[in-house]
Amino acid sequence: VAEPISEPADCDPLNKLPCGPPEQEKKLKKTNSWKMVRFQDPSTEEDVVERDSSAEILFPEYAVEEWTCAQFEELFAAEDWENITEDQLLRKKILESGDEQVPRSTWGQEVTVKMQGVLEDRTVVEKDCKLVFVIGEGDVIQALEECVMSMQKGEITLLLADSQYAYGLLGREPDIPAWAPLLYQLQLLDIRDKPDPETLPIADRIRVGNQKRERGNFHFQREEYSLAARAYYVALEVLTTHSQDGNDVGMKEEEEEVREYRVKCLNNLATAQLRLEQFDEALHTSRDVLTLQPNNVKALFRTGKLLSDKGEYKEAMEVLKQALKLEPTTKAIHAELSKLVKRQSGGKDTQQWRVKPAKVLGDDITPFLIPSKKKSSGLSWKFILGALVVALGSLVTSVIMTARN
Repeated sequence: VAEPISEPADCDPLNKLPCGPPEQEKKLKKTNSWKMVRFQDPSTEEDVVERDSSAEILFPEYAVEEWTCAQFEELFAAEDWENITEDQLLRKKILESGDEQVPRSTWGQEVTVKMQGVLEDRTVVEKDCKLVFVIGEGDVIQALEECVMSMQKGEITLLLADSQYAYGLLGREPDIPAWAPLLYQLQLLDIRDKPDPETLPIADRIRVGNQKRERGNFHFQREEYSLAARAYYVALEVLTTHSQDGNDVGMKEEEEEVREYRVKCLNNLATAQLRLEQFDEALHTSRDVLTLQPNNVKALFRTGKLLSDKGEYKEAMEVLKQALKLEPTTKAIHAELSKLVKRQSGGKDTQQWRVKPAKVLGDDITPFLIPSKKKSSGLSWKFILGALVVALGSLVTSVIMTARN
């Protein structure tokens, strides 16, 4: 998939203004470590059938009535369930107590859980024997984050989550409908501090950082821009080659790979910031991209546009010229330059940016400023009309005087 000028969408054609979802990765290899809730669509129907058929494997000894057949409405009203939140839309029922000697998990810690989730018709939609996530980083739905902070290590519980704490209005295609509550069997296996990214091997940093970025893309496509921005920030914290002593630890190829992924993540973050109308932050993020890749056309276009909107016309013109030199056929750049020229002229149509063919532009991308049509020199039509009226009046007067004589 080609990378056009976008903010930052790989799927947009080159001649459109940037407006699409974040760019997706083509070559990223997913591994089984650092797992996240599977928000990706199942690849085939056979996969779904296989997951459904193994629904009882994770907790065979806890096939209680609430898990197998009870209506969710009854469970939300049941007196033997504990409310996790004050709105009573997130509830749990302990099936097996955990170790009370171990402190509960807190915000920012990393946990490992065994879980499976079902719809009200008991269709299995989520399942993982060893799910690892950091509380508060948006790796999973809010229901799981809130629940694990209320659990002891080793505890097994039923978790009932209203759609507000799950996948909400949009659901999750193709298996979770809109406004669908979910029921989970959940066991907290381990609690530990989040590892310092600077202690991880570069390969692990790349893998973890891209998982965070993918989660940001997931939120962006759902128009959850604040959550998307948070995921991109976390990804950028991981995507680094620095060690604890401040030195770079990666090989040259690894450093280049990390730089490439940082650029993608920064472009995505700038897009989310624009959707949140955080224009100064988006400009700063775009400049960070240009620090890593001075010829990144997406960042050049976005920077020029934001500078133009701020009234910094001279710098905006230089940046957009550079973008046009790299992509001379992109209509979005021509349109923005035309708008910039009009702003520089105070809104008067005295100059006009005209789109020129790429062959004409060549390497010289100095704006073609075509003067507007000037008024033709010579006598004004008002002056000529007035002269004709005077001449006609003189003629009429002469005729009348002759007739009287």
